[in-house]
Amino acid sequence: MPIINTQVKPFKATAYKNGEFVPVSEADLKGKWSVVVFYPADFTFVCPTELGDLADNYAEFQKLGVEVYGVSTDSHFAHKAWHDTSDTISKIKYPLVGDPTAVLARNFDVLIEEEGMALRGTFVINPEGQIKLCEVHDNGIGRDAKELLRKVQAAQYVAAHPNEVCPAKWTPGAETLAPSLHLVGKI
Repeated sequence: MPIINTQVKPFKATAYKNGEFVPVSEADLKGKWSVVVFYPADFTFVCPTELGDLADNYAEFQKLGVEVYGVSTDSHFAHKAWHDTSDTISKIKYPLVGDPTAVLARNFDVLIEEEGMALRGTFVINPEGQIKLCEVHDNGIGRDAKELLRKVQAAQYVAAHPNEVCPAKWTPGAETLAPSLHLVGKI
């Protein structure tokens, strides 16, 4: 079943954020835009490059009213240990959510059952708790925070302008399209 436009399923988890363990649930993903980024495991190779890239761009997400959540099937204790031992991970100010029971990974359909780890899944969730973007790919392929930021901006634009759509490579300030009979076959 497609996950786009569905509601985030209920969950309760613990995250490591700014030196503290904090509770996180589906309620935290409502009332503002959220980005949930699943990654396979702490203390690995591609994962810190992605999470560090998100950390470097976190202020830009915050300016848009977006909270970022990094999620793996590691525990919140492992997240703290990684944060305390890695220069890259120590930059992170957004919550690193522990999902050792894989409830979140299953809810978002990114769990690799036989490995107990998640695929690289990226989800943009609107303030109503609906999933508006889903991107899942092989664990050997790293993501780009700036491209994700552009996609969030497009999702926010479309939400604020329901009669418009954003074409390929759209950036804020660029022209959008207003779907109509007059555009059919003209692009």
